[in-house]
Amino acid sequence: MKKFWIAAILVLLPTPALAWGEYAHRTIADIAEANLEPAAKARMNRLFRSSALLGTPQCALDNIGDASVWPDCVRRDRLRWAYTSPWHYQNVDICQPFDQKSACANGNCVSAQIDRNAALLADKELPAHVRLEALAFLVHFVGDMHMPLHSGDRSDRGGNDVSAAYGIIEGRMNLHWLWDGPLAERAISDGPEMVRRYSGAEKAQLSTGSTDDWAMEAWQVSREYSYKTAEDAPSCGKPLTGRGLVDNTEIPALVPIVRLQVERSALRLARLLDEALR
Repeated sequence: MKKFWIAAILVLLPTPALAWGEYAHRTIADIAEANLEPAAKARMNRLFRSSALLGTPQCALDNIGDASVWPDCVRRDRLRWAYTSPWHYQNVDICQPFDQKSACANGNCVSAQIDRNAALLADKELPAHVRLEALAFLVHFVGDMHMPLHSGDRSDRGGNDVSAAYGIIEGRMNLHWLWDGPLAERAISDGPEMVRRYSGAEKAQLSTGSTDDWAMEAWQVSREYSYKTAEDAPSCGKPLTGRGLVDNTEIPALVPIVRLQVERSALRLARLLDEALR
């Protein structure tokens, strides 16, 4: 009950739209850690010993949970880290055929940065703190990519410009944050415990694909569910002019969709970490 009231208060506040709320990012990290190979986990944990060399004492980086939110924390220091902001998303138009390149100029998008940071993490010739920075970006960006409104867009900054209401909560919220925060929290909490060791069959089903595949998949979810549900109309019909509403009858239907995106994200992250930390 306490967690519910905290969440309710938070969604009533004006909040900058980052990527998945902290709860979702840390849950993804916890699932990934639970599914890492022991050797990869040990190598990962050794990297955290170099965190002081990154010079970000205001943003803890002592474990994978910290890594999952570190990129959002450091970009508040705009003088040092503002250049990383475009790395958290790729706004691909849901009303046109999927075209990832249109949203990824010069590698400044989430899919390109997943590939880049996976390569940096795997490079054992690099200093530990450089690989740790890559680890943090990788953990965070795999989570970001699987949040549908970090891939799908309708000329509204991934739903940031769409006013929205979540059930009976009428706070100052946009569609992007609705999916980032209250819907993600509800999905993670509503059902069996998500942080566990997944079976080989589950991993084989959920962890496959490339970053291009994952980007298209998230884009499809945004088109088929994020916009359509809020507008109660075809995703590419007339643009919404008032407040979108994800009502109490629609929320339960979206929960398994969000849970699936969280599971995909976590198990794919575990696979990338196992590969990079061999």
